[in-house]
Amino acid sequence: MSSTLLAVSDALAALLEQATAPVKTESRSLLRARGCVLAEDIRAAIAVPGEDNSAMDGYALRAADAAGPLPVTQRIPAGASPRPLAPGTAARIFTGAPVPTGADTVVMQENCVEEQGVLRVQAAVTAGANIRRRGQDLAEGDCVLRAGRRLSAADLGLLASVGHGEVTVFSPLRVALLSTGDELVEPGTGPLGAGQVYNSNRVMLAGLLQALGLEVVDCGIVADDVDATAIALRWAATNADCVISSGGVSVGEEDHIKEEVRQLGELLLWRLAIKPGKPLAFGNVLGVPFIGLPGNPVSSYVTFCLLARPFLLRCQGATELAPLPLSARAAFAVTQAGSRQEYLRVNVQPEAGGLVARPFANQSSGVLSSVCQSNALAVIPVGATVAEGDQVEILLLDTFG
Repeated sequence: MSSTLLAVSDALAALLEQATAPVKTESRSLLRARGCVLAEDIRAAIAVPGEDNSAMDGYALRAADAAGPLPVTQRIPAGASPRPLAPGTAARIFTGAPVPTGADTVVMQENCVEEQGVLRVQAAVTAGANIRRRGQDLAEGDCVLRAGRRLSAADLGLLASVGHGEVTVFSPLRVALLSTGDELVEPGTGPLGAGQVYNSNRVMLAGLLQALGLEVVDCGIVADDVDATAIALRWAATNADCVISSGGVSVGEEDHIKEEVRQLGELLLWRLAIKPGKPLAFGNVLGVPFIGLPGNPVSSYVTFCLLARPFLLRCQGATELAPLPLSARAAFAVTQAGSRQEYLRVNVQPEAGGLVARPFANQSSGVLSSVCQSNALAVIPVGATVAEGDQVEILLLDTFG
């Protein structure tokens, strides 16, 4: 394997090339489907809305009759079945209620005065105003959502609006999660000893996986031991659709993950031109995809979001793999061009003239607070410098979960 650092874009392309489409599907109620990936196109069996209805509280009438005065002949709440509206009359109507046959406009109540059952309109009236037409959201037969869409809360509401109580989705992947290192201690189990640290990567990565709707197979902490590493990898590959580890993929004598992956399967790539996160590994264990993330928490977070996440989404059947990049004005300078693509933790806020990105003071890969107290990553390409005021690409952290 070449010792040359692999570009982030090339690494991502290599991962996605190895991603296999899912085959297992299941039916889920809409209340349990958020974050799942649709396995089939959904078409509307009904129009939404199903009939012309009022966009606000007011009065339904003919625009030609607006000069009035008009007797109010009926009251139409949402869910009612109105009578046809006779010429020269008006109907009290409420938001969402069906517009009666014969009416061609709804006048908002703020522009009307009703006294003793007689309506006077006090504003100009336009035919068709304040009416939501039948099918303006969806017509019968329209494609509501396409297969491969990862379902949001709004998507679920849209599916409910056309009468779906459940949908067919791809079954969530089972992802085995290993943490390596003799120095790791699970939080809540007691005080730290000399040289020990709490295992932050386990809960962080589990949260990122759960945010994708995936099932986490928690393999706990794996000791820095060849045999223990081999046993853990073999068990993980046997019991999951993908294996993700944190730590153990660098060049230290106690980093056994890479070699055991080679022994049990294949290591396809290692070491990226990325900062933070250079020692990322990808391959397979017993034919099951394996991603080895760095042990430093920020490196683990960044490489998961940029590389593991799109790979898992592709394996889950999703068609949208990456957040939409935005642009912000740099409130910082990068004077020395780097050999690795860098992802600075920044706070992006709107100011006069657009978005402005300000970096967190400490960009060390071990400072997880740099992620928690930032809201975006600023992308600094290989070989690039940045002058204060330049536009830089940013990725919002909220989009990663």
